[in-house]
Amino acid sequence: MNHDLPDTDRPIRIVVADDHAIVRRGLRQLLEGEEHFEVVAEAGDIESARRYVLGHHPDVLVLDLNMPGEPVMDAIPKLREEFPLTQIVVLTMQSEPSFAREALGAGVLGYVLKESADTELVDAVQSAVRGQQYLNPGLGARVAAEPPPGPPDGLSERELDILRRIALGKTNAQVAEELFLSVRTVETHRSHIQQKLGLTDRSELVRYALDRGLVG
Repeated sequence: MNHDLPDTDRPIRIVVADDHAIVRRGLRQLLEGEEHFEVVAEAGDIESARRYVLGHHPDVLVLDLNMPGEPVMDAIPKLREEFPLTQIVVLTMQSEPSFAREALGAGVLGYVLKESADTELVDAVQSAVRGQQYLNPGLGARVAAEPPPGPPDGLSERELDILRRIALGKTNAQVAEELFLSVRTVETHRSHIQQKLGLTDRSELVRYALDRGLVG
């Protein structure tokens, strides 16, 4: 591919963060196949990713959503605040529109599915460097076709997502794992849900969800 750098001839510096070494090697090979790309570090967890961004000041952080350490969805807003000059491109297997919406809403500029990395990641990195958003085309069509429903009773989309999972019998820990959040974050959301709805326990949350057709 022939990609022009936005404003300079210096390499685009990239940190790759994924908890599988074989994936990181493949991503490095893919990215460094571009003439102006340089992978300056590889991280296997979110804390290492933060440390390498702090040390190398890369243009782009390519970030897997599912890694050890602090839940990545919780970490993204903090990374954007701490390192505003480093753009984030998410590389993930999560193809649900809600994940893409939340990641883009948190400030990432690219959302690429792993199955399409070989054809899309380079373009996503280039777009991020230019300050432009990149979303997997197929997923983008689904996001556009499935706008988020207006949650009832003042609930946010995230709170509605958590409420549905609680109503299906999932524990806070299971919800946290599925949504790449910390258990504490889920507990905080659950507390806010109960306050907004005036409910006090799980059975009331389940009844509320069933009465409103939020779960089958």
